[in-house]
Amino acid sequence: MNRNILFFVLAISLMISSCGSKTRILVYASNDIQLDESQKNIKVDDGTTHNEKILDFGSGPITLNIDGPSGKYTLQTSGPGFYIANLKLDTVVGSFQHIGADTGMVKITEDDLKKRIDSLKKLVADSNISNASQNYFIKPGSIQKITDNIKARVFGPYTTIPSGFDASTVPEIYKFYAIQEEREIIANLSKMAGSKP
Repeated sequence: MNRNILFFVLAISLMISSCGSKTRILVYASNDIQLDESQKNIKVDDGTTHNEKILDFGSGPITLNIDGPSGKYTLQTSGPGFYIANLKLDTVVGSFQHIGADTGMVKITEDDLKKRIDSLKKLVADSNISNASQNYFIKPGSIQKITDNIKARVFGPYTTIPSGFDASTVPEIYKFYAIQEEREIIANLSKMAGSKP
C-alpha cells in the first residue's frame, strides 16, 4: 500500500515539474508566419504588415529553422522561459511595464518627462540594455529570452495596452515597439518637453 502511495506522489511530482518548465516563443514578422506541424520550421516572406504568433514547446532547448527575407538561418533557445523571435527586418525594443492600481490622474513633471525621453533614447541606441533592467533591444534575425514566466503578457509593436486591461490577471507585462515607432514617440515627447529629439 505504501508503495502505491509513493508511486502516486512521485507521478504527481513529475507532472507538476514538467508543467513548470515550458518554452513559449512569440514570433514577430512583417508578413504571414507559415509553420509546419512541428512549429520549428518557419517561413516568412517580405512584407509590411506586422504579424505575431505564439509557439509553445517543452523545456528545450528549441531550435527554429527560419526561411525569411534575409535568408535561411536557425535560432535557438537556451532553456525554458518566454522568448521573442524577431523575424522582421527592423529591430524591436521594449521593456517591463510598471502598471499600478492607481486609477487617478498621474502628473508627470517636466524633469520626469525629460528623464523618460533620455531613457527611451538610450533604449533605441542599444545603451543601458540589460536583463536586470528588464529592457530589450532585439535585432532582426535574433531571439531573446524575456522572462522565466511563460504566463507573462507581451504587447507587441503597433498595439496599445487597452485602457480597461486588468493588470492583476497576469504576473508580468511587457510592451515592445518597432524601433521607428519608438523614434516617433521620442520625437513627440521631445516636442511636449520643448527639446530637440
